[in-house]
Amino acid sequence: MADERAAAEISSLSFCSRLSEVPAAEWDACAADPDDPFTSHAFLSALEAGGAVGGRSGWEPSHLLLRDGAGRLAAAAPLYVKSHSFGEYVFDHAWAEAFMRAGGRYYPKWQLAVPFTPVPGRRLLIRPGSGLDAAGMGRLLIQLTRESGFSSLHVTFCREAEAAALAEAGFLRRRGVQFHWQNPGYRDFEDFLGALASRKRKTIRRERREAAALGLSFRIRRGAEIPERIWDGFHEAYLATVDRKWGGPYLTRAFFSELAARLGERVVLITAEREGDLVAGALNLLGTETLYGRNWATLEQLPFLHFELCYYQAIEFAIALGLKTVQAGAQGEHKLARGYVPVATHSAHWFAHRGLARAVEAFLRREAEVVAAEAAELEAFTPYRRDAAEGTEEGR
Repeated sequence: MADERAAAEISSLSFCSRLSEVPAAEWDACAADPDDPFTSHAFLSALEAGGAVGGRSGWEPSHLLLRDGAGRLAAAAPLYVKSHSFGEYVFDHAWAEAFMRAGGRYYPKWQLAVPFTPVPGRRLLIRPGSGLDAAGMGRLLIQLTRESGFSSLHVTFCREAEAAALAEAGFLRRRGVQFHWQNPGYRDFEDFLGALASRKRKTIRRERREAAALGLSFRIRRGAEIPERIWDGFHEAYLATVDRKWGGPYLTRAFFSELAARLGERVVLITAEREGDLVAGALNLLGTETLYGRNWATLEQLPFLHFELCYYQAIEFAIALGLKTVQAGAQGEHKLARGYVPVATHSAHWFAHRGLARAVEAFLRREAEVVAAEAAELEAFTPYRRDAAEGTEEGR
């Protein structure tokens, strides 16, 4: 093995193409994070059982498993062989195109990620007490990528500490920005509105009035409370929305049922309905401290319905449960005006071809300057009153 420490701690290395081959308790002992459902055995296996990955999806599971001398799973990584660059949310299409124009072969590549999920979290799933560390695992991953003949390895939406450790191992770091809502302890939605500047507060109230005037009923259901007919409607709306915005669906109808069956109460579906039929919905997953907004789906283009279901209903739900954060997915500077603040995201990339690595490194240096400048500018446009942002009694 490339790393002597890893070699000392690990007695076997293998890959599996189906997570069902790994006992859930073993995987989750490495992935354990009660606030993050996405690296859990339940979520990743729901993608596989529902047919969202594998087959012709271009996401071929190749999960890394490292076992210690006693045969216990010491570390794991959700790895996928990719034949394209879709469904990742950290875009490398330009790198692929440039390399292929120069005569290189960019695909297949390795993706260490949660498919279709731009949620920051752990990617190097190391069991506590195993003696392994992220930098050592990064060096091992580089060696495995070399041996595989793949062009590159991309670790997307990892934690900042993981990105730093992977950079130490030889990866290139990339930074991005998302928008998250943060709860300092609001009593209710009106308490949250009171922390905003007057103009922003009035805008949100107007948007909620207009959404309420649509004559739809808003409902929040969890896990087993969600009937199959609602999942049917949500999937229909999902296909319609994806077709309008991106042109290709990732998630299957079977996946949504698998998700609810495997994650139960952690699945939160916020819907707008007309006489019991779904018009639109926002799919969320629940952690111990965070509500993760995942998929928006609608059959009709109605004013402010997206904001109501994805942002305002989610914030109300989070306040009621005492959650600290709502994450509402990738991109979207429009979230800023609705109480979401910029937060840095991280990824790490390694390339077998030195010329490509140098070109990407130069690009990332330039991009980092732009991202930092944009983040500083965004901070100046947060909708919160200055005294509220500083957490003073007057601000509350």
